[in-house]
Amino acid sequence: MPRRRAINGSGAGPLHVFICVVSTRLKKMSKRKSSSVPENVNKRVRPAHEEEEEEEEEEETNENVVDDHDDPLLKHVPGAAEVVSDAGIVESITLKNFMCHSLLGPFTFGSNVNFVVGNNGSGKSAVLTALIVALGGNAQATNRGSSLKGFVKEGESSADVSITLRNKGRDAYKPEVYGPAITVDLKITREGMRTYKLRSKSGQLVSSKKEELMSILDNFNIQVNNPVSVLTQEMSKYFLHSKGEGDKYRFFMKATQLEQMREDFVYIKTTKHVTEDKVEQQNECLKDLKQKYREKEDRYKSLSSLDEMHTKLEELQKQMAWALVIEMEKELEPMKEKLRTDRHSTEKYDEKVEEWKHKIEEAEKKYKQIQEQLEGITQQVQELQPKCADLKSEAQKRNTLLKSSEVPVNTCKTNLRDLEKDKVQLSSRISDLKLSISQTSGAESQARMEHMEKIQSELENHRHQISTLGQQIDQYQNACSRAKEEQSKMRREHDVLQRSIEGNRRNSQTLESSRSNRLQRFGEQMPALLNAIQDAHNRGQFKHKPRGPLGYLISLKDPELALAVEVCLKGQMLAFTCDNYADEKVLQDIMAKVCQRGRRPAIVTSQFLPHVHDTRSRAVNHSEYPSVLQALEIEDPVVANCLIDQSGIESILLIKNRTEARRVMQGKNPPRNCNTAFSKEGDQIYNNRSYTAEQTRANRLSGDVEDEIRHLQREMENQRALATRIQQQMRNLDDDIKQNEGLLKRAQADQKMTKVKATKLELELTDLQNMEEPQSEDLNPLEEELQEIVAKISSKREEYDQARTQMTDLRASYEKAEQEYKQHKDKINNIAEDADPIKDELNKADHEVMKCKHHKKHYDEKRSTHLRTIQTLEANLQSKEQEVQASVAKASEICPERLEVRRTARSLDSEINRLKVKISTQQEQQGDREEVVRQYHEALENYKNLTQQMKNLNSFIKSLDSVMNHRLQVYNELRRFLSARCKYYFDSMLGQRGYTGSMSFDHKNETLSISVQPGQGNKADLRDMRSLSGGERSFSTVCFVLSLWAITEAPFRCLDEFRCLHGNETLFLLADMVNRRISMDMMLKVASGQRYRQFIFLTPQSMGTLPVSKIIRILRMKDPDRGQNNEPADQAADQ
Repeated sequence: MPRRRAINGSGAGPLHVFICVVSTRLKKMSKRKSSSVPENVNKRVRPAHEEEEEEEEEEETNENVVDDHDDPLLKHVPGAAEVVSDAGIVESITLKNFMCHSLLGPFTFGSNVNFVVGNNGSGKSAVLTALIVALGGNAQATNRGSSLKGFVKEGESSADVSITLRNKGRDAYKPEVYGPAITVDLKITREGMRTYKLRSKSGQLVSSKKEELMSILDNFNIQVNNPVSVLTQEMSKYFLHSKGEGDKYRFFMKATQLEQMREDFVYIKTTKHVTEDKVEQQNECLKDLKQKYREKEDRYKSLSSLDEMHTKLEELQKQMAWALVIEMEKELEPMKEKLRTDRHSTEKYDEKVEEWKHKIEEAEKKYKQIQEQLEGITQQVQELQPKCADLKSEAQKRNTLLKSSEVPVNTCKTNLRDLEKDKVQLSSRISDLKLSISQTSGAESQARMEHMEKIQSELENHRHQISTLGQQIDQYQNACSRAKEEQSKMRREHDVLQRSIEGNRRNSQTLESSRSNRLQRFGEQMPALLNAIQDAHNRGQFKHKPRGPLGYLISLKDPELALAVEVCLKGQMLAFTCDNYADEKVLQDIMAKVCQRGRRPAIVTSQFLPHVHDTRSRAVNHSEYPSVLQALEIEDPVVANCLIDQSGIESILLIKNRTEARRVMQGKNPPRNCNTAFSKEGDQIYNNRSYTAEQTRANRLSGDVEDEIRHLQREMENQRALATRIQQQMRNLDDDIKQNEGLLKRAQADQKMTKVKATKLELELTDLQNMEEPQSEDLNPLEEELQEIVAKISSKREEYDQARTQMTDLRASYEKAEQEYKQHKDKINNIAEDADPIKDELNKADHEVMKCKHHKKHYDEKRSTHLRTIQTLEANLQSKEQEVQASVAKASEICPERLEVRRTARSLDSEINRLKVKISTQQEQQGDREEVVRQYHEALENYKNLTQQMKNLNSFIKSLDSVMNHRLQVYNELRRFLSARCKYYFDSMLGQRGYTGSMSFDHKNETLSISVQPGQGNKADLRDMRSLSGGERSFSTVCFVLSLWAITEAPFRCLDEFRCLHGNETLFLLADMVNRRISMDMMLKVASGQRYRQFIFLTPQSMGTLPVSKIIRILRMKDPDRGQNNEPADQAADQ
């Protein structure tokens, strides 16, 4: 961090600062990435002559040399004797007036394993602290003080530390300058200031800059702040013995330098953002600098003579005159080209108009042919109608005759029955009288009998008359009932027809008014309603302006589907939609004021969205037939969403042919997501049923208004003619009803009068029959009466037979007439049924005519617009040519000879104005020439430098983004790789004791969980390290540290107070000897396997149990003298 402040605080420009910082960081990151993965242990095999020099040094410093074959640490490591440390290890260290020691050292360290042994206070920690501070570490990293001045011994003015680093091999740093060793001398003053002196092997001063030291440390990959390189007591307690999984993860990140890499990423990103802001600021400065440069340039150029400027001004003015002419002539070319193109395009429009005109003629010709065919059928039906009426009338007449013939048959049948009865009675009476012994019969009895016979005869006539009148009354009543029923049916038809005529009349008026305003189709009050909505929106009463009517905001791709779409949408055609309920309330108030008559349009409230709903999952998608949504052109997504939500237009198919629609919808496999379908006639077809539309034509979506008006007028004329015929038939029925009612009343009166007479005669006959008759022996009258009755019976039977024969003939005649009537009527019905497909063809032809007229009208309008455009272009071209001629005349006055100018008039005008200002300024004031020249060159140089800096910096930032993105990917891969290697080494080292364990990395939450199972156990029995015994936890901690050693790269490793890996003092002493021995053996084994690294262990314990090996050196510190200042400490014998 101090280096960051030093760079940012320098006086260099933003480009230099940013590039330096980023380059430094990227180099470090590259160094870390290359060094985080340890290479083969045999990578630093020394040359033969260097090995000889090293062996000579080892012979001088070691008293007892152990042969490699007898060395217990080397015999199990293949090739270990051939590998030695070459660059970056600590060869010696000397301390003077450091902390509480007057002089410590010089200490000479071995190339591999070094144990610094001594009691507390002997100076072990001082050596480690001096190593950290001298190699660039800060005071806080040592945990021995908060500032550097605390390391100066009390009573002294400064403290000195000298460290010698080996500088050999291929990784040597500037070996031609420093030689085989680099000496770092640090001086710390009482005020806390420190200075460095970097010397060569010979003691020559090379540099005193800290940046040089940082370069050396980066080259050797020395990281004194890395806990794996230098693990102090406090760092061990904080990380290794912490109970938090986050602390262990941070220890892993810090040890592998991933944390520093991440901080570098963040720092570079932050620095980049700051630099980008500065670049923006510098761009503003660049504009000012450019303006200043232009001003200086102007002053510099103004030093030329005024005559030259005047000459140049005149030349520019001449060029300006002809430049204007040239530009105007250039403007003519595209206008002429445009005019030629448009004139050529007129032919295409004419062809299109003629093409559709020809199609209209063909369609109208086809329409007339079908119409003539239909009219022929209609005329044929009309010709057959009178005959049908005659046959019907004839059948009715014969039915009336048949009914009339039934009366005498029934009368004769009744009379015969009565005569037979009278015959039986009279025969019985004669028989009785023959047996009577009555003598005589008086004249009175004879007269009474004659009177009774007369009354009986009159009574029979009255009864026959009553029966006949009853039959006539029934016939008249039936005729009146049938006439009234038919009249009621016609009246209903007439009312329906009148309503249809009125509706067509209103539609016709609406269409006529919609010639100038299409909104009139949606209601007379709709224009006023939309104006009121717009006024309210302008006043800010709506949060979002309502949309509507919805039918006005849609258009058809195929005009033939107009009726189907209208029937499908129904009331939604007139509906409005609002975004919220507050807007709905305002719209309701407006409708209440404007739409006081008639029904108000419906309002749909739904949130307005800027895009159309995604209906792909629920919409019907048919290969041949479109849905309603696909058949409409809807520009406003709010309108489309409203129709989708309210009517489900995405799931409704439009199939022109109703038969095909039934086949598709009611087949075995109806379309997926399809609810219903509509034919072009408006019929609605479901999967199991269908409905016929009441509406026959589109009222609001039809294309050609004139055709619609003509069609409605023709339809109203036909309806009026039909209504007239119905009224005439109703009047005829009224006459028939009145006539039948008059005959009914007369028949009822006659029947009533006859019944009264018959009643009187029956009473009189009863009285005569009840009178006592004198017996008479004269049977002649009775016998004569009997004979008369027999004669009457014979006569009546003949009359009955004749009446019956006549009735049979009339019945046959009636049935024949009825059969002829039915056959004729069936013939008319068959002809009418044959007219149905012709009507369908006529409708198709009518739609085709409308479609062709629609297209012709479209191209007529486009051609008219095109012709108006051509006229406008011609007028503009003529005006422009006149302007060019006037401009040429003016230019000829200024410069008679035409000039070919390549510059634009605008640039010439700008230069003329600038030149005039220069002339005016120089005329007013002439400045110092040398000063003007100097300022001009200085401004030009500054402008070029800053421009180049900005260009380079922008290019560097762009490249940096690409590099950082790539390195971030590599960082993630490196973190994953190091985590895997750490797990592998941890498991391997636990296995040396027969332990099993696991390490779980959570990079997202930045935690590291370590679980260990002592001995051979199940993986499921893994326990957290906190639940282990002291020795087990000490061994697990050593395995964790050694696994980090295995995956990180550093020339030396320092471990303060070796017992820190085993916890506190008591715990370590109580730990079983097996764990201590295994831990020590593991560290020594790791050290012997990494001969290219240096290990420095500081411990107060006696290392007498260590094996004798030439790679181990033990430095024994002199016990501290508590009463006096420490004298120079002598080194113990190396082992």
